[in-house]
Amino acid sequence: MIVATEFVVAMRCPSCGKLDFHSISRFAFAKASSYKVTCSCGAPKLIIGTKNRQQYWFQMPCVLCETNHLVYYKARQLWSDEVTFFYCNDTNVELGFFGPGDKVHTLAENYEHNLESLVDELGYDDYFFNAEIMFEVLNCLHDIAEEGFLYCECGSYQIEIDIFPERIELQCKDCKTISVVYAETEEDLNRIKGIKKIELVKNGFKSLDNVDKGKKTKKRNSKRTKQ
Repeated sequence: MIVATEFVVAMRCPSCGKLDFHSISRFAFAKASSYKVTCSCGAPKLIIGTKNRQQYWFQMPCVLCETNHLVYYKARQLWSDEVTFFYCNDTNVELGFFGPGDKVHTLAENYEHNLESLVDELGYDDYFFNAEIMFEVLNCLHDIAEEGFLYCECGSYQIEIDIFPERIELQCKDCKTISVVYAETEEDLNRIKGIKKIELVKNGFKSLDNVDKGKKTKKRNSKRTKQ
């Protein structure tokens, strides 16, 4: 008999909203009673814990109600052949799902489990000046972070992301340096698409070609409202 030794969690980040996949092994709990899952943006996503290896708990910060949810599962549920969904207790909106890797990835491909659909579902689309540009810029930043090329000049890779209607602020958790990435126009999107590495520096950021892309060539009005 073949015994499953891992399962895959697909879950949206409570900070940036991106859906990522995380493989969890039985052996992750061999020397510890808990296992932490972190997003590529640096935000904590999920803690899985157990006391007796028979029952496990999921503790997750919720992207919707801004609180922590705690859900319990039997060990056989985690390493089963079925996909299990988990939801926000207050809104009943799906936060993620877990199960065998092939089924989880197939399910994610069949359904549009991404930031765009989440925003549409909750009616937040009007929050952004240009939602499509914002989503594309966020995806570019995640790709850069996943390659290990998003960091601060102080040497830290712990970068927090704050999202505003027309921009994204990147802040180093260690030295608090802040750099701004605008996400409002096609020009903004094309600019970030041409960057492979971001180093946070004061008053902007450096890209791979050492050109400061954090400074805009045109003046931004912070009080501007969407037409």
